[in-house]
Amino acid sequence: MAREFIPVNVAVLTVSDTRTMETDTSGKLIADRLTEVGHRIVARVIVVDSELQIRAQLAQWIADPGVEVVIVSGGTGVTPRDVTPEALAPLITKPIVGFGELFRQLSFEEIGTSTIQSRAEGALCGSTFVFLLPGSTGGVRTGLEKILIPQLDHRVAPCNFVMLLPRIKNEQTGRG
Repeated sequence: MAREFIPVNVAVLTVSDTRTMETDTSGKLIADRLTEVGHRIVARVIVVDSELQIRAQLAQWIADPGVEVVIVSGGTGVTPRDVTPEALAPLITKPIVGFGELFRQLSFEEIGTSTIQSRAEGALCGSTFVFLLPGSTGGVRTGLEKILIPQLDHRVAPCNFVMLLPRIKNEQTGRG
């Protein structure tokens, strides 16, 4: 029996000291592509490269039952201003190590060894999936098209993140 598509509620966070809604091509790509495939963008925000501000925004969305997935663009490099993974770290319930591994493998095919500088990662935070992507539009496109769009599609077999959401939510609230 074929599964039906199930839309999820996604919040998009861009981490940047310089981008605005008008110049944020990576955040726009995330919002546009996920909307095109049928998901709902419930929030889209830009914050500066500040560990405290990034963490505060992530914590707000993780606590919001109306947000099921958060996708972050930016702040995943290795310079001192790149603090997105550090901002997320205390909020993680379970790391999804394979996300970062797969992202770097796919990215290697496109940009070679430069992918080693990416600290893209995925995690479950309470009952919310959070994925960190680079700030570059190319990196965002790779993560979306090759990993996230398929994994956020309930029809993808043998498994996907969407099919896990009901169990995660039930177990999180103690009803499962």
